[in-house]
Amino acid sequence: MKDLSFDDLQLYARVAMQGTLSAVARERDVPVSQISRALSRIEKACGARLVHRSTHGLALTVEGTTFLDYCQRISATVEELEGEFAVKAAQVSGLVRVAASSVIAQYQLLPSLHALRQRHPQVRVDLIVGDQLVDMARDGIDIAIRTSHNLPDTVVARQIGVLERALYATPGYLAEAGTPQHPDDLRDHRLISNSGVPALNHWPFVVDGKAVTRLVQGDCRTNDTGQAAAMVLQGLGIGRLATVAAHTLVAEKKLAPVLSEFTDSQPIPIYAVTGSARLRLPKIKACIDFWADWFGALPPTAHD
Repeated sequence: MKDLSFDDLQLYARVAMQGTLSAVARERDVPVSQISRALSRIEKACGARLVHRSTHGLALTVEGTTFLDYCQRISATVEELEGEFAVKAAQVSGLVRVAASSVIAQYQLLPSLHALRQRHPQVRVDLIVGDQLVDMARDGIDIAIRTSHNLPDTVVARQIGVLERALYATPGYLAEAGTPQHPDDLRDHRLISNSGVPALNHWPFVVDGKAVTRLVQGDCRTNDTGQAAAMVLQGLGIGRLATVAAHTLVAEKKLAPVLSEFTDSQPIPIYAVTGSARLRLPKIKACIDFWADWFGALPPTAHD
């Protein structure tokens, strides 16, 4: 045991949570063989087999489960200790893993990173991008930027902004296919839908003062909101996009709003989500505080 480093404990915890050596190798950008050798060395130091290896992945032994519990407790203690010293030194530091959808990542988080570095130069950000909800514990996520209303009781969520969506198409597409004047006209148009989040295919409108919804099947589909925006930009059809992504493109005349007088943008809150224990870490709190200020200072997005 005396030959084990703190990094060994962190590596084992990631192997145990991910369930595969290749996933941890990708995280660390090293060969799988290096992770395999490290795991064998850790088992030798412990004098016990910690995992069962098979073609289906890894399964923890009884000893492996016990060791994981200690690894997680030691890691949490070290992080809290680092946080205490950071507070006393009036600075925060360390790696923060942040998960966000591709649209929020590209149009809201990425533009903020330079300012975050200026405020907290010792903080490093690992941005995990994708529309599917992550398992924060399994994937080692410190902060998830989410718009979901269904958040578990085990997390702490702070609203940091608002997301709206509206319909857009390229001027070229509208010149070719015509501009719809009523939601019913969409049946005659090519539409872009989302195969990963079916709820995004229920397009909301207000017609004659009443809320109505059109279910969109989509001539082109994608599971990624960023790719949906790219499809619209390619002139493949009309898409329902986040206004934060579209308003600059409208100003550049690359996109045009569609049915704006009927569209219900349905503003939904954007949350920064973290575990209750991790919120005590100065680096986590500092990032959430920063993004609350950043999102709050963003200008309102126009639909037309």
